[in-house]
Amino acid sequence: MKITLNPNEEIVKSIKEGLAQKDGYCPCRVEKTAENKCMCKEFREQIANPDFEGYCHCMLYYKSK
Repeated sequence: MKITLNPNEEIVKSIKEGLAQKDGYCPCRVEKTAENKCMCKEFREQIANPDFEGYCHCMLYYKSK
């Protein structure tokens, strides 16, 4: 398993700016809950699946097999 940043630098810049503005909470989510703190619960659960390959919800991270 390997987790990398999105190769698109503009997306990474935009998401990181959003994270800074929301104190580390996913900028793609409205609520500031523990589940939405980056790296969000949704993506942590996805990467726990050995068959999952893809981006997190906001497209900042990519998990490859």
